Amino acid sequence: MKEKERNYQNTILKGYNMLLYFAGSMIMYEPSEECVVDFWSAGILDALPVSSRNPRFLEAAAQLRSSCENKRVCKSMLQKDFHRLFSGYLLAPPVKSVYSTRQIYVEAESVSDFYNSYGWIYRSRYRFPDDNLGIELLFLTLLTDKYITFEDDLCRIEMGNEIMRFIDKHMLSWIPDWNRLMQENAETLCYKGISTLVYACLEDINSFLAIAATQSEFIGNLKN
Repeated sequence: MKEKERNYQNTILKGYNMLLYFAGSMIMYEPSEECVVDFWSAGILDALPVSSRNPRFLEAAAQLRSSCENKRVCKSMLQKDFHRLFSGYLLAPPVKSVYSTRQIYVEAESVSDFYNSYGWIYRSRYRFPDDNLGIELLFLTLLTDKYITFEDDLCRIEMGNEIMRFIDKHMLSWIPDWNRLMQENAETLCYKGISTLVYACLEDINSFLAIAATQSEFIGNLKN
């Protein structure tokens, strides 16, 4: 793969990582004044770091850009919604096991097993269960960061396959149900948008890595 193409791919994935960091922080921690200033007042959500034709991504962008219009009361509204959704009434718990109980099979590999296979032992300091969405998003960004460091095409393909396996098995297996609850129960467009954004980013990263792997294999076959 040419360096220009690799750098382009890396830039796109860094943009998605930025969005996932934002979403994860809003799911794990009560929104602060700094959060409102950084993401809304500073206009970061008006100019997202990536663009996508995914209808779900476009919907998320529209929801987020229309949210938090009254900065004076935005923080209190977000904090109220955060507690309703995640820590009070638990109207949309961001925890995989809540939704996995509906599945009729037993997983051969838990999300903890996946973390352990990569030697990720520091997640315990966050004091959240391993299947909390914020923890899963953090791990996904770590995998993506690792993918970006590779220059060898085969290493990138293998790492990309692992990322897609993690997304398919441990995230997209329950995120659609969580997103439905978020759309039904969130009172702010912000949290509706964050939920839609997470769903869309996972779909986009999957598609992006699948295409990148196909392109690398095609170029490799030409060289051979």
